[in-house]
Amino acid sequence: MNFEDLNLIEPLLQAVRAEGYLTPTPIQEQAIPHALAGRDVLGCAQTGTGKTAAFALPILQRLAAGSQHGHGHHVIRALVLTPTRELAAQIGESFTAYGRHAGLRHTVIFGGVGQGPQATALHRGVDILVATPGRLLDLMGQNLIKLRGLEVFVLDEADRMLDMGFIPDVRRIVAALPTERQTLFFSATLGPDIQRLAGSIVRDPVRVEVAPAATTVEAVEQRVCFVEKPDKRDLLVHLLKDPAISRALVFTRTKHGADRVAHHLHRAGVKVQAIHGNKSQGARERALEDFKTGQIRVLVATDVAARGLDVESVSHVFNFDLPDEPEAYVHRIGRTARAGAGGMAVAFCGLEERTQLAAIERLIHKNLTVIGDLPFKSFLAPPRVTPVEPARPRSPFGRAPQRARGRRMI
Repeated sequence: MNFEDLNLIEPLLQAVRAEGYLTPTPIQEQAIPHALAGRDVLGCAQTGTGKTAAFALPILQRLAAGSQHGHGHHVIRALVLTPTRELAAQIGESFTAYGRHAGLRHTVIFGGVGQGPQATALHRGVDILVATPGRLLDLMGQNLIKLRGLEVFVLDEADRMLDMGFIPDVRRIVAALPTERQTLFFSATLGPDIQRLAGSIVRDPVRVEVAPAATTVEAVEQRVCFVEKPDKRDLLVHLLKDPAISRALVFTRTKHGADRVAHHLHRAGVKVQAIHGNKSQGARERALEDFKTGQIRVLVATDVAARGLDVESVSHVFNFDLPDEPEAYVHRIGRTARAGAGGMAVAFCGLEERTQLAAIERLIHKNLTVIGDLPFKSFLAPPRVTPVEPARPRSPFGRAPQRARGRRMI
């Protein structure tokens, strides 16, 4: 199947071709026809599967088809609600790319920055609004945003909304929307809480699911280093000497931990920046842009960056601290092996983190391959349920991950 088979209009096909995309991903192939038909969609898909285009393209086509129907310039016709600033900005970039020939206006609003430019853009009039919950409610409270003319509502990363405590805000926003609308609901997991939330928002939805919830990307090679906590930073410096690591994400448990790791790497001569909730929005955007453009080789992040970041060619993900929730590990390592590329995830497991490692291995139904022969103190690995092949390549990582040929993902 190609994008022409999805009955997209020519302006959208031109934009898709200009981006270099050839064939739709499974979530796009399944969701776009139903969305174009006006059905509510309940989608289960993790980041990196192309779900942004799965809702952006149908929205653009619907609004472009109705652009001659007398809508005023100040009527917001589509709302995309997303949990983080970074994800909101990336969705805005997608609407810019796919809608370049559609003649529609969009803007992105989020907290952490002054509201002046956002209010000005709203006053000029937008068809599509991408927003985070807090800033949207602020501007609604100031009567700067009216949603009575809304045609399409997208709730993206619903499970992340739940994790971040945004569900009460989501319900307040939904209560302000017209009942006659199309709703596109996306989540990486569909647990009981998420299904209850979906049941209160969508009507007679078509359910599309492209992968079982909480499964790891098959293309990711997953390895573990057993290392004492005081040696983790020096081990990271040692491993980053490998030229196979072209671009790496390093995840820490805390904001202060991210800063400490970034400082240690900087002193060791590594081009690095940290990104977390204590950083200003401007600093976060600059760090992400430097990482995307190759100005820095390593980005150290808390879980604020584990979901939604879409950076091509991340060759390695390091779990410097193992997360308390095994599902967070899956979301973290999903930052590599994207768009048909290979990738590697390396976990650092300290003595006190063996419980977290066991929970991760139970979730993904496999044992992580152990990297041995490290020049640091280690300890006896805990008993493993299934045998693990030893990993003793010439370098700790073996050959560099290779980019696969074929389909690219939006």
